[in-house]
Amino acid sequence: MNKTGDKIKKLRRIIEEHNYQYYILDAPVISDNEYDTLFRELETLELKSPNLITAESPTQRVGAKPLEYFDTIKHRTPMLSLANAMSSENLIAFDIRIKKALKTKNNIDYIAEPKLDGIGVELIYEKGTFSKGCTRGDGIIGENITNNLKTISSLPLRLRGSSFPNLLEVRGEVFISKEDFLELNKSQDQNGLPQFANPRNAAAGSLRQLDPAVTANRPLSIFCYEAGAIEGKGFKNHMEFLSTIKKLGLPVNPFIEQTTGAKGLIEYQNKMELKRVSLPYEIDGTVYKINEYKTRENLGRRSRSPRWAIAGKFKAQQAVTTVENINIQVGRTGALTPVAKLEPVPIGGVTVTNASLHNQDEINRKDIRIGDTVIIERAGDVIPKIIRVKLENRPQGSRKFIIDLHCPECHQKTNKNQNEVVSYCLNYNCPAQIKGRIEHFVSKSALGIEGLGKKIIGTLVNKKIIKKIDDIFSIQVDVLSGLDGFGNKLASNIVKSIENSKKTTFTKFIYALGIRNVGEHTAQILENIFDGDIIKFQNSKIEELELIDEIGPIVSKSIKQFWDDENNKTIVNNCLNKGLYFENRLKTFNPKVTGKIFVFTGSLKEMSRQEAGSIIKNFGGFVSSSISKKTNFLIAGNRSGNKISKAKDLNIPILTESDFLEKIKIFN
Repeated sequence: MNKTGDKIKKLRRIIEEHNYQYYILDAPVISDNEYDTLFRELETLELKSPNLITAESPTQRVGAKPLEYFDTIKHRTPMLSLANAMSSENLIAFDIRIKKALKTKNNIDYIAEPKLDGIGVELIYEKGTFSKGCTRGDGIIGENITNNLKTISSLPLRLRGSSFPNLLEVRGEVFISKEDFLELNKSQDQNGLPQFANPRNAAAGSLRQLDPAVTANRPLSIFCYEAGAIEGKGFKNHMEFLSTIKKLGLPVNPFIEQTTGAKGLIEYQNKMELKRVSLPYEIDGTVYKINEYKTRENLGRRSRSPRWAIAGKFKAQQAVTTVENINIQVGRTGALTPVAKLEPVPIGGVTVTNASLHNQDEINRKDIRIGDTVIIERAGDVIPKIIRVKLENRPQGSRKFIIDLHCPECHQKTNKNQNEVVSYCLNYNCPAQIKGRIEHFVSKSALGIEGLGKKIIGTLVNKKIIKKIDDIFSIQVDVLSGLDGFGNKLASNIVKSIENSKKTTFTKFIYALGIRNVGEHTAQILENIFDGDIIKFQNSKIEELELIDEIGPIVSKSIKQFWDDENNKTIVNNCLNKGLYFENRLKTFNPKVTGKIFVFTGSLKEMSRQEAGSIIKNFGGFVSSSISKKTNFLIAGNRSGNKISKAKDLNIPILTESDFLEKIKIFN
């Protein structure tokens, strides 16, 4: 085979590997821009040598095979990919091709929409009821994720009204907003879990959980944008379809517009490129579709993409900078995370100085070295990420970076399990871990000790005033006031806050201990199961833990490992001996609240949702973020969302804020 043939074969192998990483493992190793470059190169070579095109080429099919973890669903009509327009010239060329194919000089009506950077899904409604849902998969067959899709609060389980098609298939994009993503990663960090690389990966991982309870705790959203198969009703154009499904209760992006001709395409592209930074969610481009369905039918499709639509790609928000150093950070669980210290560089209005390198495998794969010139981008305009090294700029004599086998904080030997990519410092008394545990212990959601910020904690640990969590309760005013920067008033306020924190709840204390995989919700479940008895909880067996609803084998193992360490038992006992105690778990027992699950929607006037939630939790009830068959009450405030219709469908009692305030006496 000639050089062109060899190049084509090589490109196919590379693209198929990236398809596998992206679609199957949900762990892409290159940016979308880099992938698009590879794909265009292959398309160009095949066009020049059509005799070398084979049915197995990535250009001749849609994506990759789905995983086998879920049942599969075959799409009635394929979920095709879209050809890309990388510039205004490409959009003009697209419009010219359409006119030429239709043999018209008239301007074409298009529907323009933001291209969300999420996960494509198909929703199937039969006689108005959501019956099935699946991923895009390879475009022909997708994974059945019906139960996970049901956890998305904005997705109606039954369509509004009574006039809807007997069969309605709707395509949509599931995503996580920028704000929710930051909160999710904050929660991951608080629970000793690894952070997600970007919102898309977080959404993908959430949708592909085998346990819907995990998905239910992830802040997923969805916008619907396209039709699949439809029976029992016809639509003349796409705008009519979008308007109809919005009335039926399906979420539709508010920035979708109708536009005309190449000029309209370019104007929308420029407008959305400017707007992307201010949007509450990630978009990685735009999509343009012919509005009239009959025109679409006349144009037809290629093997991989429709002729009547195209995706407009944005200029990548990237920058070039230098890796000044690579530092190793040690978290409260002992996890070692390499972080690249960068020469400051602005991207999308933010000055970037650091980028996480995640682990040694990531460093090796990208061959990142100190002194390298690198291309970085803010993944989803949020997280700085090194895309690749500019090898042509690499300084002579540079050496591969290897994470030291010893902790940079305590110098003890680290450990890396065979099936894990992260190395851990196993020294429980490592200063970095002590600082992290104490920062978590005093945080607002835990003991809520005011005045003990990161800087002060660092000083106390460095001076060995605090060596373990329970040492907090031995701090004296004179010790604090004698430190640089501490006055008597500040010292007195901190000690007073420490004293006040001794009155807490079982839930807050268990959460504060930082047991891996045990968050606030799990801690509350444990409080109800063990009736606030810390000794009973300490002596619990892994077999009985696994029998608890919502406590699986992973959480059970984490709890067992925590209590197997005598250091942890000693710290807990010391906290109790130094005056920490649990306030009465329930002011009263009432079957209308204790053990019941409450969900909020909208905003309350008389109190915050957090305050209302505290009332419920104080009496042994649970507060959930999403409605399910297990929900007992929905409390609806102003600007309530689709949770109300979902509650009605499931016959769940709905309380307005007035009802809630009026009926609080029920809870007493």
